[in-house]
Amino acid sequence: MNPPTADQASVRKHNTALTLDVLRHRAPLSRAELAGLTGLNRSTISSIIADLLEQGLICETELQTPTTGRPGMLLTLNPNGGAAVGVEIGVDFISIVLSDFEARILWQQHTITDPDAEQITILERAESLTAEALSIAATRGLHPLGIGLGIPGLVDVRQGKLIFAPNLHWHDVPLRLMWTQRFGLPVYVENEANAAALGEYTFGVAKDIANFLYLSAGVGLGGGIVIDGQLYRGSHGFAGEIGHMTLYPDGKPCGCGKVGCWETVVGPRALIQRVRTAIQAGGGLDGTTNSVWSGDPNAITVEAIVEAAEAGDEIALNALDDVAHHLSLGIANLVNIFNPELVVLGGALNTASDFLLPVIEKTVKKNVLAPSQIGLRIAPSAHGADACVMGAVALVLDEVLRMPNL
Repeated sequence: MNPPTADQASVRKHNTALTLDVLRHRAPLSRAELAGLTGLNRSTISSIIADLLEQGLICETELQTPTTGRPGMLLTLNPNGGAAVGVEIGVDFISIVLSDFEARILWQQHTITDPDAEQITILERAESLTAEALSIAATRGLHPLGIGLGIPGLVDVRQGKLIFAPNLHWHDVPLRLMWTQRFGLPVYVENEANAAALGEYTFGVAKDIANFLYLSAGVGLGGGIVIDGQLYRGSHGFAGEIGHMTLYPDGKPCGCGKVGCWETVVGPRALIQRVRTAIQAGGGLDGTTNSVWSGDPNAITVEAIVEAAEAGDEIALNALDDVAHHLSLGIANLVNIFNPELVVLGGALNTASDFLLPVIEKTVKKNVLAPSQIGLRIAPSAHGADACVMGAVALVLDEVLRMPNL
């Protein structure tokens, strides 16, 4: 028998990826159902299934009992078909998950880091946690499929290189090269907001929504833009830096070196500074809410502000209301530009969403053109702080499902 031509191999790979994608979203399925959903004939499906079963990427599961005839086996992705590692490096933390082939979390770690630590120190810690995740995968008998890494800043996705991260103060870091050499696995590097958007699109509140915006508030403010089911990257791959829109030309300096960026008034730092300023101006807090941060303005966190607001503290409520107002103006502009179906609030925005959403929805309704309001939803992230690492997992699994190595 003659070996398959390049065109035949390409068609085979495409059909295999299609089969895996349908199983990912619709499993469990019978062979007949799979043939119907993919549009492939029975013989092609049978051949592809045989290969996938041999590779261990899918498995037969519970019996499907028909009204007549012999029961048939249903097919699904094999959770033991491999493992993916998702990593997020933030300004003051590292988060990591180990997932199976169905993206179920098997192990997770979140560690606080020093924002002033040297780059090498942070990377060594992240690599150590990744090695721990891979060791756990090995003890479970799971083959590692790759590593996804989300990081704030400008990322050259093709090269897997961090170009510039203003809040980390990192420049030109060849992350893919470094980690591929360290672990000998495929490594996928992505901007953290883009990764989080992918996480919500694949597993979360934006699942299968073709057009949406993801707003990510960490130390800064980033955005993931999904258009027609694809991340929009722009001509050089750096789209989505919405936090650096200049909305206040006479405003505060930003970590990027510019002045008046949107994130200087709506990011977590801005929220915390509002509360500190109010306290230092003599606003004070009553005994109950003051205990949230032990009376120390330097110990204030977003979580503490939300807790104080829930207890009715006026300073916390006013600060959240002010941030919501500035946030909603930027969101209204983005909605008028992109006409999304959904806007997702992630990171610290997710934490405070109960207080932010009413103001945002009211202001957006006032400032967005009427046709763009049709069907528009604004919602908190389903994965919260884990959106980025789940997106990093999706980077790995998507590549395996898109280009199965058969």
